Amino acid sequence: MKAPTLTTFTALGRAIACFAGALALASTAQALDPRYTDANGDLVADAPTDAAQWIDPATIVFAYTPVEDPAVYAKVWDGFLQHLAQVTGKKVQFFPVQSNAAQLEAMRAGRLHVAGFNTGSNPLAVNCAGFVPFAMMASKDGRYGYEMEIITYPGSGIDKVEDIRGKQLAFTSETSNSGYKAPSALLSNEFKMEAGKDYTPVFSGKHDNSILGVANKDYPAAAVANSVLQRMEGRGVVKPEQLSTIYKSQTFPTTGYGYVYNLKPELADKVRQAFFSFDWEGSALAEEFNKSEPPQEKFIPIEYKEHWQVVRDIDAAVGVKYTCQ
Repeated sequence: MKAPTLTTFTALGRAIACFAGALALASTAQALDPRYTDANGDLVADAPTDAAQWIDPATIVFAYTPVEDPAVYAKVWDGFLQHLAQVTGKKVQFFPVQSNAAQLEAMRAGRLHVAGFNTGSNPLAVNCAGFVPFAMMASKDGRYGYEMEIITYPGSGIDKVEDIRGKQLAFTSETSNSGYKAPSALLSNEFKMEAGKDYTPVFSGKHDNSILGVANKDYPAAAVANSVLQRMEGRGVVKPEQLSTIYKSQTFPTTGYGYVYNLKPELADKVRQAFFSFDWEGSALAEEFNKSEPPQEKFIPIEYKEHWQVVRDIDAAVGVKYTCQ
């Protein structure tokens, strides 16, 4: 088979730059649901000024983004959640959410207090659920991020992005950055390929479903987060020789970790402390997330306004509006 052509991130960068301005939201700052305020202009909801509106749950509920089967990650997060319980003095419960929508609704409804939302869901979580992201994973030397890859399998007949024309392309869910929004912007704006006309979109629900679907030749191609792919390869779930990459994007921020806006400020401070004081050495988190490249070896502080600008630009380019229901 002819070696696949690996297209670099410049195409997506051009697409975003050209179209983000034309399709931008009227005002990113105004995207917050009316129930929230943002007096300091950091684009996230402020804590209520009325202490009566703060929540101080006896049990902190934590959920990790459902990029794979939640059962895979319950044990991975167990050691960290024990640390979170020790630092906060609260009981902590792992909530195995099955979809991005369920995770968003749980926080908006007050049933979820601390969470890791995937890259693409962060803007919606911030604007509609009052999510306050403050951390993400990085390497010991501060490197972070992942790329969107369009993958296929050897012998599929797909050697470059244009070869997807007339075929199926698997996405994960419509809230996913790498699993839907970024590749949609790329295909439409750079390659002039429209879903339903030039290729057939299918939704697998999760990144692992898409990766396994391509590896098993159920899908001819899929758009996925390569961080998930790397971890699955590290666990031996799929083998590198089962897959080929035909496109690799620019680097995006990884999962954002944070808490709900109305968490009692003293408790919110302890949650932050727990993330930044966690000892990764020998932990289940390290064993799982060190498989990514760059390896994820610690939590670093982030600013939503700065670190998620590229994601908001993609949302603008594909016409996403943060409509809260």
